Amino acid sequence: SQTSLLYMFYTSELKEAFVSNLNGTSLQEVVMGSFVTPLCILNRALILILYHQVTGSLPLPFSRISHLLLDYSALILPLVLSCTILSDHLLQVVLSFAFVLFCVLCHIYNSKRQTSLSTFLNRTVHFKQIPFVTIFRVMVNVQTAISILAVDFRVFPRRYAKTETYGTGVMDFGVGAFIFANGLVCPEARGKNVYGSKMKHIGKQLLSIWPLVVLGAARLFFVKVSDYQEHVTEYGVHWNFFFTLALVRVLTSMVLVVVPAKHSWILALVISCVYQFALDITGLKAFIMHNNDREKDFLHANKEGIFSLPGYVAIYMAGVQVGCYVMQPRSRVRDWLKAVFNLLMGTLTLFAALCICQTFVEPVSRRLANLPFCLWSVAQSLLFVSCIGFVDLIVLFAKTTSGCQFVPSSWNSYSGSHKKKDEMEGLCLVQAINKNQLLYFLLSNVLTGMTNTLVNTLNCTDLFSVCALLSYMFTNCTVVYVLHLCGITIKFW
Repeated sequence: SQTSLLYMFYTSELKEAFVSNLNGTSLQEVVMGSFVTPLCILNRALILILYHQVTGSLPLPFSRISHLLLDYSALILPLVLSCTILSDHLLQVVLSFAFVLFCVLCHIYNSKRQTSLSTFLNRTVHFKQIPFVTIFRVMVNVQTAISILAVDFRVFPRRYAKTETYGTGVMDFGVGAFIFANGLVCPEARGKNVYGSKMKHIGKQLLSIWPLVVLGAARLFFVKVSDYQEHVTEYGVHWNFFFTLALVRVLTSMVLVVVPAKHSWILALVISCVYQFALDITGLKAFIMHNNDREKDFLHANKEGIFSLPGYVAIYMAGVQVGCYVMQPRSRVRDWLKAVFNLLMGTLTLFAALCICQTFVEPVSRRLANLPFCLWSVAQSLLFVSCIGFVDLIVLFAKTTSGCQFVPSSWNSYSGSHKKKDEMEGLCLVQAINKNQLLYFLLSNVLTGMTNTLVNTLNCTDLFSVCALLSYMFTNCTVVYVLHLCGITIKFW
């Protein structure tokens, strides 16, 4: 009826206004939030190690759903709570969580000490994939999935949502981290040779992005048909993040067939600085910020999405550079500890550069994808990676000390395969999401749209909102977990 259509239009306008004209939060709060995920990873590992110490075995005889519930409770639940009902007490949550885990770690070390620190540092580690890189990519995806629905509920702090023009919102970092994570594990960063001609390689990359183009077009179609709320200053009238992901991949592939991946940091710096110069000297910044000319043509309608591409390309290139460094062959714990320390030093350097840029150039702007935004995205991503890497080393130390070697998605200090370890990897939620990351991201977007269609998120109580978020995340995780148990990986190309 006409009344229903008017109500839907009015609700859509309210939801759009709810996520508009926001200024973000402080750099310190975003940094503090980065510690929650590593603590969750450590928490899950210590639970398994304690169980091993008490029973002498791992919980393999338990049902598969028990393993899913363990990973969900240890990895997903704290993240949902920390960005909703506990968001105003984030510092207390992080400090309390860290203190409890430190006490548990001391208990494990003192109760069954099997190795000294010096012996541990000289141990050789074995892995198929670098664990903290896998965890970083998976948890960026998980936090993105949480945020894209949580932002529509009032229980999600407005300061965490995407900023309108300038500022540092948690969701602003999520966009940059997603791009950085893609560059971190791209073929060039992993040292894969480009077979055949350069044009053939570029053609292969063009072919590989068709799922992103299709998903972007599908999202555009359903948003327009359903009159779903849109915040046009994010990417524009017709643009969305799928299109950005696709174009960044193609553009960087074209550049990396000419410039070696090990020099990609130079490109990242040059691109971001030249783009910032263009924003400041030309009228580009004013053109992007002007909101009343979107009906002129495609360029005016989608200027945020189009002109932010240089910034995202720079972030991707920085991810490639970090990937090249991380993927270098290392075998001893001491070498990996040094690598993680160097990543942390890079983090501090970039944060210092960010403070200088925010003082003398301009504040961070996701809408412009300016130089400060690039610096912040890479610095925050490096902090996230290095924290997870450091925690992974702590997990390895706890495993070595306790004699429990079968914590999934972590390093091992022994060679060869083991049946129990393989079984644990097969029951790990992190591995399940890792095997179907694009499907997980797509499913999150679909369920977010369905939830917004069925529920007036603005009128929900805090309790209902948190329950809805937990149910939504459990559904996402269960789907990919079942696929993982069945050995199914959905490939679109």
